[in-house]
Amino acid sequence: MERLDVVVVGSGPAGWAVAAACVGEGLATAVVGPKVGEVWGSTFGVWGDQVDGLPMGAKVKRATKVWGSGRELRRGYAVLDNPSVVAAFRAIGVVEVVDKVVTAEFGPRGATVVLGSGRRVACAVVVDASGFRRVLSGGPVRGTRVEQTAYGVVVRSSDVGPPVHSGEAVFMDWGLPPTFLYAVPLPGDRVLLEETSLAARPGIGWGELKDRLHARIGPVSPLAVERVRFPLDVPATPVRHRGCVPFGAAAGMVHPATGYSVGDVLATAPRVATAIAAGLARDPVTAAGAGRAAVWSPGPRVVHALRRYGLRALLGLPPRRLPEFFGAFFDLPEPLQRAYLSERERPREVAAAMLGVFRAVPWEIRRKLLVSRHSPPG
Repeated sequence: MERLDVVVVGSGPAGWAVAAACVGEGLATAVVGPKVGEVWGSTFGVWGDQVDGLPMGAKVKRATKVWGSGRELRRGYAVLDNPSVVAAFRAIGVVEVVDKVVTAEFGPRGATVVLGSGRRVACAVVVDASGFRRVLSGGPVRGTRVEQTAYGVVVRSSDVGPPVHSGEAVFMDWGLPPTFLYAVPLPGDRVLLEETSLAARPGIGWGELKDRLHARIGPVSPLAVERVRFPLDVPATPVRHRGCVPFGAAAGMVHPATGYSVGDVLATAPRVATAIAAGLARDPVTAAGAGRAAVWSPGPRVVHALRRYGLRALLGLPPRRLPEFFGAFFDLPEPLQRAYLSERERPREVAAAMLGVFRAVPWEIRRKLLVSRHSPPG
């Protein structure tokens, strides 16, 4: 294999998105990982206005209506059709390397990625999109983390009943807080019903979530079972980081207060690729630095800090107050909801959304929110 411009570590949505964007910039790019080319097993959702970031040929299942804490939302929602999305990414022309990344060596003229097979791949820039494993970005964050956990079952659309209606997406149908029902339509006339704990340290276990889900929906014969557990409090890449370009969950791009990230990586990947391509006109070190700066420019860093404050607020609220808190959020004007949920470049609007919720909730909740500003997440 000839020397590559970019090697992307990891073949999840973040890895494929940035790899495809680099190919679009004319860069010779490879995706490396033990499961390259395999269809993702997890369910990934994006807001309807984020679908345009997917490659040509990718398909999604759009919800006919979207509900949040009992309110009908104006913003659309879609679930990725994983087989078609992966196939569309693979058709773009990325080199695929099925192997485990062990380490990478960095120097002024580029990098060498060392694989588990003993193979060595030379390139100019390495992007670490290995998720929470952070293979080249310091490894998994240590300690007991603030986690989002969920236990879900996939059933036929004909087997669901209120509050879930065929084709509709339901966010935060509260039964017994602090968990809620998340339900989304899937390709193939199926529905995912998921009992979700938004944020807890440590996360609520799958056994308890399973019991809560079955108490909510009754006995079912699932077509499949889905279990979710990931940290919400992975920090943003430090400004002084050197070497690779962390991206996606490896860079702390997961929304600290919602757990979403796919829409953000789809929107950010082209900017990262453009920055790397421009930097390569000078040298690999400049290109890597430009890539990192494109992921975490000043605006997104401020937004991330605000959302981490939102995470602290969630952890400080009594469970019985969660439905009221999120009801106030979903009563906000749609542009403010959108800013808080998915805008990385608009800190003023994100702050305005947070202030709007603060003003709308009763003083008992306000006091908890004020106290939370003095406590770290978890």
